[in-house]
Amino acid sequence: MAPRGMVTTPHYLASAAGLHVLRQGGNAVEAALAAAAAVAVVYPHMNGLGGDNFWLIYDAGSGQLRALNASGYAGSLAAIERYRELGHAHIPTRGLLAAITVPGAVAGWGAAFAFSRQAMGGRLDWATLLADAREYATGGFPASTRLARWVEAHLDDRQELGGLEGSRRIFGKANGDGYRPGERFCQPELARTLQVVAEEGPEVFYRGALAREMAAFFEKEGGLLTAEDFADFHPEWVEPLRVRYRGYEACNQPPNSQGMASLAILNILDHLDLRALEPGGPDHIHAVVEATKLAFADRDRWLTDPRFATIPTDRLLARAYGEEQARRITISRAARGARPGPAAGDTIWLGVVDEAGNAVSLIQSLYYEFGSGVVAGRTGVLFQNRGVFFSLDPAHVNSLQPRKRTFHTLNAPMLLQDGRPFLIYGCMGGEGQPQYQAALVTRLVDFGFELQEAIEAPRWLWGRTWGPEASSLYVESRVGRDVIEALGRRGHTVQAVGEWSEMMGHAQAILVDPETGARLGGADPRADGVALGY
Repeated sequence: MAPRGMVTTPHYLASAAGLHVLRQGGNAVEAALAAAAAVAVVYPHMNGLGGDNFWLIYDAGSGQLRALNASGYAGSLAAIERYRELGHAHIPTRGLLAAITVPGAVAGWGAAFAFSRQAMGGRLDWATLLADAREYATGGFPASTRLARWVEAHLDDRQELGGLEGSRRIFGKANGDGYRPGERFCQPELARTLQVVAEEGPEVFYRGALAREMAAFFEKEGGLLTAEDFADFHPEWVEPLRVRYRGYEACNQPPNSQGMASLAILNILDHLDLRALEPGGPDHIHAVVEATKLAFADRDRWLTDPRFATIPTDRLLARAYGEEQARRITISRAARGARPGPAAGDTIWLGVVDEAGNAVSLIQSLYYEFGSGVVAGRTGVLFQNRGVFFSLDPAHVNSLQPRKRTFHTLNAPMLLQDGRPFLIYGCMGGEGQPQYQAALVTRLVDFGFELQEAIEAPRWLWGRTWGPEASSLYVESRVGRDVIEALGRRGHTVQAVGEWSEMMGHAQAILVDPETGARLGGADPRADGVALGY
């Protein structure tokens, strides 16, 4: 708890970077930018300059909520025919044919920085906000146990990082080994790139020397991104989606983000009497899972780049439709027929609230851990594999097309009370994000949990993991044998996982007490983060 400002991220060094900015008089956007840049360096398996981000920004001065979509589109050479000619039925998960979307993260940083300067009185300069990220890339940082474990899991595999020269060079030592926990991990190539970005601004990443260097790499190696793809890319300010939940206003990103699914779950649950249920009991979990199935069915039917299709978000998030969907839920029986996509996705979410009441909900990712595994030349920039979400079926709503944004799992939520931020929250975890968000909100709003208690409580995930076709309900074993058996009797295929499983994502949150104004921050023990305030 803190009286003035709060920042929470999944890595303590990133949280410290954000807090440092707040203590210098920076606003929430400036602190979020510093934390986002730092976490891109110290959690490189989860996010980076080669990925995307989405922002939800509350400007206390105007009382307005703004959403920023900094997700990149497919390259102009990325076409279904190209994959068919190469014999692919699906987009590969690693390599050049996976690295097909322009990274939006740096452009998102730049757009948020400009908005902070123009509308929110931001005073800190661009280079200052990147200082901690540059320091950790240049001088290194102690590798966390989780980073070391993920590197070890992928470095020896020729189908993963071990088969990609750039990744082997960055994540492996000269003898080919990975890094032990606590061992200093330096990224000199990324440090040079960050230095250039700090000196010349975000434009250099898209329309300057860095862009030309990355584009030349893709041209030489036979990739599908061109210099024009980088030069033409710009992030987009969009209008947030909103639904009512128990008197609060839940807000999230519009398509191509799956924010519509996160809100649809809450819109359905708002018509169920959850408070009559046992928190974390089989009825509570079942209700959220059944709402998830309904929301995901609509999402999978409609979600894509809205520039390429008409998406009826107004109808899908209407209160009457939420009530109609809620009537389809039977509390004693699991529904059949819904087919979720893969639950995978490695990402970071971070939140900031400053003294003036400005707030940021920010999510940033490479998609799979280490993304495509492709490093663009000697830039140190690891490219995302977000493009694997595209379909190679021309009739599919999310079919691959040049300059199209794909269905995006990233979504950064916020809960408002009387028009002001009450809960700034989020979670990584691909398909799990809407589910973990619903678990957090229902525990806080419906059951009165303390913030950290809500984050730490056992979580569940309905969906597929990295490949199995069966749709299971995964639960942390801490829920208890009686809950697992009760869910099984309702017709769920239940699989217990570890007591504290990273499969369940990394959740963080900040709650602004409406009576005292105190900032309450929480961080997930499933990650390496911490909430810091002053």
